[in-house]
Amino acid sequence: MIGRLIELGGFGIEAAVALTRNGLLGPVHPAALARVVEAYRHFHVTPAAGLAVAAARWPDRTAVVDEDGTLTFAELDARAAALAAGLYRRLGVRPGRTVAVMWPNDRGFAEAVAAVSRLGADLLLLNTGLAGPRLRDVLRREGVHALIAAPGLPAVDFDGPRAGDLDSLVREGGSGAAPVPRRPGRLVLLTSGTTGVPKGAPRRLSMAATAEPFVSMLATVPVRGGEPILIAPPLFHGLGLLWYAVALVLGCPVVLMRRFDPEAVLDALDRNRAGALVAVPVMLRRLLARKPRRLPHLRVVVSGGSALPPDLAAAFMDAYGDVLHDLYGSTEAGWAALATPADLRAAPGTVGRPPRGTTVRIEGPGGHEQPAGQVGRVLVGGGLTFRADGLMSTGDLGHRDGRGLLFIDGRDDEMIVSGGENVFPQEVENLLSGLPGVADVAVLGVPDEEYGQRLAAYVVAEDGVTLSADELRRAVKEQLAGFKVPRDVAFVPSVPRNQTGKVDRARLTGS
Repeated sequence: MIGRLIELGGFGIEAAVALTRNGLLGPVHPAALARVVEAYRHFHVTPAAGLAVAAARWPDRTAVVDEDGTLTFAELDARAAALAAGLYRRLGVRPGRTVAVMWPNDRGFAEAVAAVSRLGADLLLLNTGLAGPRLRDVLRREGVHALIAAPGLPAVDFDGPRAGDLDSLVREGGSGAAPVPRRPGRLVLLTSGTTGVPKGAPRRLSMAATAEPFVSMLATVPVRGGEPILIAPPLFHGLGLLWYAVALVLGCPVVLMRRFDPEAVLDALDRNRAGALVAVPVMLRRLLARKPRRLPHLRVVVSGGSALPPDLAAAFMDAYGDVLHDLYGSTEAGWAALATPADLRAAPGTVGRPPRGTTVRIEGPGGHEQPAGQVGRVLVGGGLTFRADGLMSTGDLGHRDGRGLLFIDGRDDEMIVSGGENVFPQEVENLLSGLPGVADVAVLGVPDEEYGQRLAAYVVAEDGVTLSADELRRAVKEQLAGFKVPRDVAFVPSVPRNQTGKVDRARLTGS
């Protein structure tokens, strides 16, 4: 790590300051350092290595706070090692085999992912909301050998070996160790699957590929080593998993809750003196619906997983201070850009700039890069992307302003052509979400016999507020343009979303 910082030149100095502040470059006892080296040699860049390194450096520090109490890093690592041995013996987990983990946000998730990666098996993280034919298709397509599923989840149609009682496996494996794999397994994350069957995005990370973007993030987002972090999004999703990895690297206690409840989250932030909160935008909106609390220890809030409406960003910072950062990325592309509180204040709607080591290109017709202000396909390349070489499409359309800040105009497959005009539903959605009395909104393109396509707005009114379709259309026409006015305006009790806050189009439209 130190050698890599020297290679980074001026940024290396900035990063060294940030990592010293975070406690990563502090003195390490020789015995602990030897265990750190051994962990990376055995397990490479995996959850198993992250946990083993944290246990070597901070064995007595709290690792997890959940509804069952607390575990230290040493306790969590010991349970993961014993669980790995139990999985090896009872379920036949071996290198090259795929193990699916379907577990909510509690210690069981941390134990399972570390245990599977200790064995060199491929780790598939399943959405706990998957069920029925979709789940069967995923398990079959990904070639799953064994399933680790939490008790209480819907029954899973799976013929292979499975486990739900982790305690019994830990007891069984406590008498011996599993063999050390020769190479790390892959991590497979599922895409959101809001319009089809979720697909697996496999990756095998390396220290060289991840060093620059990871250090860049730590130099920009002022998280502190050893400071509790509440991670509200599902850990099976890229956003939650990324910040769990950050917590391991920094030795931060992770506060986990099996389900999101705004009052419980505010209580937990206060009770645990959490310095950081990770959430998706719909969670931030639900927190804002409660009376703001005084949270003097909360210094960092990270949003991601879906688009952050400008009005929500401003309202949240007005209530809790300029602590909000917005991460832009995708399951396939990884983390692609970061907006600081200053960016969100100065340029509402921006997703910021890419980290060092990551390239973002706005591609126009013919493959040429678009100038500032012109919309094009957003392509990303770098250490955290799914592809090892070249650039890959995020599926989004975006543009840069004159300062180099990135803006996302909408999904490539959601842009509609209505009467010959290009329309981005997200622009209209952002406007409507900021109007008084609008609690939530989704804007979609739907087929139209005359114009080809038209916009349809699905609006949730605040409690006790009566809105009219005409006043909403008038607001859009006054601030945008006539061809961007939704022809259909439907008032709905709620906008269905998946666990990462993205709109579930099929449930919303009934298609």
